Amino acid sequence: NGQAAKICNNMILGATMAVTCEAFALADKLGLDRQAMYDVVSTSSGNSWSISTYCPAPGVGPNSPADNDYRPGFAAELMLKDLRLSQKAAEQVDADTPLGARATELYADFVDVEGAGTQDFSALLPRFAARGRNE
Repeated sequence: NGQAAKICNNMILGATMAVTCEAFALADKLGLDRQAMYDVVSTSSGNSWSISTYCPAPGVGPNSPADNDYRPGFAAELMLKDLRLSQKAAEQVDADTPLGARATELYADFVDVEGAGTQDFSALLPRFAARGRNE
């Protein structure tokens, strides 16, 4: 049960961090200050652990790996391992996990294709910030 809870928790965390990074990158491109984004989201319905405790935007919120050039607290390759375990478990029990599957694909690209496995899993933010919609 502990292993099952861990992979379910990390599937939530991986998907939540990915969308948090996407949202900060979108806010950047919309011209919203990152601190203002944090102030709004951390006190409203978009709040999550990825925002309030482990914010992926450097200099915003509590100190996190983002403030240390994304040196890992939790490496992207470890997140990918757990996401792959969640998808293997989902296949075994025929569970529909489309967001977990997409988070797995995003981290697989980040780790396996882009070679960012040793960065913190929150380093998706600079990746999204540097990319366009169809990249």
